[in-house]
Amino acid sequence: MPAFIVGRRTDILASNRLAREVLPGFEALPATQRNLARYYLLDPAARERVGDWERIPAETVAVLRLEAGRHPDDRRLAVRVPEFTTWWNDRRVLRRTHGTKRYIHPVAGELEFKYESFHLPGDPDQILAIYNVEPGSPTAEALRLLSSWTAAEERHAGR
Repeated sequence: MPAFIVGRRTDILASNRLAREVLPGFEALPATQRNLARYYLLDPAARERVGDWERIPAETVAVLRLEAGRHPDDRRLAVRVPEFTTWWNDRRVLRRTHGTKRYIHPVAGELEFKYESFHLPGDPDQILAIYNVEPGSPTAEALRLLSSWTAAEERHAGR
């Protein structure tokens, strides 16, 4: 299953191979730019690849608002896009623990996940997010294919 370690500013700190495949091209970014809020709000491709684009960025801003309450002096929690101010002024806060996310993969098509998020022991600023799929679903089949393709690429590259 795809899994990420996400920092308090929505930075992707670590990810497994399938997680990197769900968001193709994300791994190519410099490590300092692998940030979900910036991806959802600033990358034009996100509007095409995030199946719930109308909902996910607003929820991400609500997560950042929660973190701003925990870390009020952290100026790096804001993203400068027009929608950000509207969502920020909603004053909504969100601790993302579970839910559904949909992505549109350029090869595999629509992927739907149920996710669970857990704070890592000893570090309240890091969250483990695991994307689960319904066995036998189209997403499960797509992940099986993506996994076999990427595993073959890794073997060929000698990783």
